[in-house]
Amino acid sequence: MKHEQAAAQLEALGNPTRLKIYRILVRAGAEGMSVGGVQEQLRIPASTLSHHCKRLCETGLVTQERHATTLICRANYPSMQALIGYLANECCADGSCPPTIRETAS
Repeated sequence: MKHEQAAAQLEALGNPTRLKIYRILVRAGAEGMSVGGVQEQLRIPASTLSHHCKRLCETGLVTQERHATTLICRANYPSMQALIGYLANECCADGSCPPTIRETAS
């Protein structure tokens, strides 16, 4: 993953509403969720939801698929994994890793 793409995705998720949308879609699994279902959970205007979904789609974090009159949104799991990998791949490359939470709780 390129630095610019990771920055764009993190910027998109930096908005509280988009982060809520994304978490809803991640929880929905491979089936995804209709835009109406997301709107029902968040209780935000359709135009606001559309704006935020568009941004998540532009960054590759979300995909949309039309089924007749219903628009289904899905988290793009490979993109999510690439972003997580980008953040974690070089963990402690220039130093030692801090103890994990489990190790410090013991």
